[in-house]
Amino acid sequence: MNINTVAISGNLTRDPELRATSGGTSVCDLGVAVNERAKVNGEWTDRANFFNVTVFGNSADACAQYLIKGSAVNVQGRLRYESWEKDGQKRSTVKIVADVVQFIGPKAERGAAPVAWPASAPASAPAGDDDIPF
Repeated sequence: MNINTVAISGNLTRDPELRATSGGTSVCDLGVAVNERAKVNGEWTDRANFFNVTVFGNSADACAQYLIKGSAVNVQGRLRYESWEKDGQKRSTVKIVADVVQFIGPKAERGAAPVAWPASAPASAPAGDDDIPF
């Protein structure tokens, strides 16, 4: 049996990028930074890990509407390997395809500093209706 599950919690590194497939399905690309504590030369330090996340459907629309750079999110999904060729060079990447995106904290405002919010009070993304989850 194979298992392909991933869960991360971090902050957006850029504003969400919304587009649509030729069939009209919404697709939203997110960049998420997740800090990891590591001991370097005897000192504890934070090391950032960066992940590309793709969200589909109503959740993609909600991410594009309510999230901005700096927003805190929890993401649950699966890993997807993609490869292509560019200028004769083989390229590849592993990204996260989200099944669930939870918005953590209040709606961020453009131009404002990211808001720290306790992880014990997450707000879920709307399931396609017009209700604001905060």
